[in-house]
Amino acid sequence: MGLEFAWLRDTGVRHTKIAEIFLARNGPCSVLLFHGLTGGPTELAYIAHYLHYRAHLSVSCPALINHGQPIAVLARTRWEELWESAKSHFARAHAQARQDGVPLFVGGLSIGALLALMLAAEFPDEIAGVVCLSPTLFYDGWNVPWWHRLLAIADHLPVKNVLYLREGPPYGLKDEVLREKMRQKYESAPLGQTRTPETTYAHFPIRLLCECRHLIALGKRMLPGVRAPLLIVQSALDDSTSPANARYIMDNVSSQHRELLLLQNSFHIVTADLEREHVADAMAKWFVKWSAAAAHQEKQGLPAAQAR
Repeated sequence: MGLEFAWLRDTGVRHTKIAEIFLARNGPCSVLLFHGLTGGPTELAYIAHYLHYRAHLSVSCPALINHGQPIAVLARTRWEELWESAKSHFARAHAQARQDGVPLFVGGLSIGALLALMLAAEFPDEIAGVVCLSPTLFYDGWNVPWWHRLLAIADHLPVKNVLYLREGPPYGLKDEVLREKMRQKYESAPLGQTRTPETTYAHFPIRLLCECRHLIALGKRMLPGVRAPLLIVQSALDDSTSPANARYIMDNVSSQHRELLLLQNSFHIVTADLEREHVADAMAKWFVKWSAAAAHQEKQGLPAAQAR
């Protein structure tokens, strides 16, 4: 990872909306999944298609606000906009789930996992369960640069507006084949290029990372409000966020049912790495189990989301 300086202006150029994933199915539940910061729905493609075609679930993976736009636009995204974007996507998914008469589960990767937890706290009676994939509350993985601890200072300095962190190996991947593909793509990507909306970003805007500090702070405060069943998938080898993130969440939510799947052969992007099939299968079984619990609870006259 390396820092780069650039003054990138918003030229007004906007791409067509980034490709999203919406897979409808007449199954036992609906699943809403959020991608990570500077990522996109493609990070979740394998998981989404596995859940849809093998477990017969309806799955939606929308794009968070400004993802898929030029990086100068993404860099100016405020944490409140990310939160509002997640709530907007949730409102649409919840309305569809109600129309279909099925419980709604939420989940996400990295910062997307945090947004899922926040939604579960904000709407406790409308969410049947939460799945957190490599949840991010602390950037404390073995590949995080030392100066990341200085973000609290950078947040108050104008220099944050011109600093960008270029993603470096291992790109969250233990899979060497995928890692080489990412290396070829990211190392040749100039900072100011007009990118295509189908791909993820090769850079993290420092300004955006500073904004996420505030989102994470709010998310931590909201954790006690999470009462839904919870599944956390975390790798012991995560290069970005250590298992301390999973432990913090497990210790601070109010969920009676908490499960942790600790992987041993993946890095941060568990949705695409070497154990992706194991992750997808565990998620599918978990969703089916808690869908049945929600259906039983609803027969007793209680909201499906109270299947605790």
